[in-house]
Amino acid sequence: MTPSLTLPAPAFTEATSWECWRQMQQVSLTIHGPDHPSAITVDTNYMDEGQGEPMLFIHGFDSSVLEFRRLLPLIKKNFRAIAIDLLGFGFTTRSKILLPTPANIKIHLDHFWQTIIQEPITLVGVSMGGAVALDFCLSFPERVKKLVLIDSAGLAKQPFASRLMFPPLDRWLTNFLASPQVRQSIGQTAYYNRSLASEDARLCAAAHLTCPGWSEGLIAFSKSGGYGSFAEQLGQITLPSLIIWGKQDKILGVRAAERFQNLLPQSQLIWLDACGHVPHLEQPEATAAALRQFCL
Repeated sequence: MTPSLTLPAPAFTEATSWECWRQMQQVSLTIHGPDHPSAITVDTNYMDEGQGEPMLFIHGFDSSVLEFRRLLPLIKKNFRAIAIDLLGFGFTTRSKILLPTPANIKIHLDHFWQTIIQEPITLVGVSMGGAVALDFCLSFPERVKKLVLIDSAGLAKQPFASRLMFPPLDRWLTNFLASPQVRQSIGQTAYYNRSLASEDARLCAAAHLTCPGWSEGLIAFSKSGGYGSFAEQLGQITLPSLIIWGKQDKILGVRAAERFQNLLPQSQLIWLDACGHVPHLEQPEATAAALRQFCL
């Protein structure tokens, strides 16, 4: 394992952001994908703090481990808190051969588990990361002890935007998403308390955009179709599951929370009031308390 980044640090203003940046590191994973015979090395960005039973955190769409800057300091007091940048996302290096399709993201995540963790985990997925977590649970149930979904994707059909990912629209869409004004608007929508969509929050959400291949990776993932609905398969996930949901989620809404609870056989649902799409950022103490109660 090596220190993570040679990129210049953004001008963060919050101590938790600086500490998260300093704690990032990289591991080189050698991966054989389903569509290519030769091994590919992927320098994978992650955080690994604390001791105890391992809890692995998976970020949302076009995000990074910086998303967990307020939650991991609370979790590492009781658990081994690990967060990973998925294949094609965050500060993990992009590969032109091993593209960030859902199948390859799952393979990459399993290689990370085999290399860094090697024991059953509590798997925590946020937004799109929830869909990644569901996919991983269905394929590798022996690797997961408990499942936590935080305002999770995984019940909707594949997004219409994937149909638009052809030149020149694909490049236009990624340029649009990179716009500071657009990212600030998305950030404000994600929070119930819009004052939390601060300049520091914007810097954290955009820090990985300077990584080589950011737009190409996003285009490749979107062209793959991304994650659709796991509704018909959720009955196969029989391990204890916790659903944490902000009552004022304006990104995914609130109906999916009860659908997840009804479809996952061993699940419980915790609502957080005065909270939007990102409970781990907006109410980290309440989120950490729910995780501790579920896992201890």
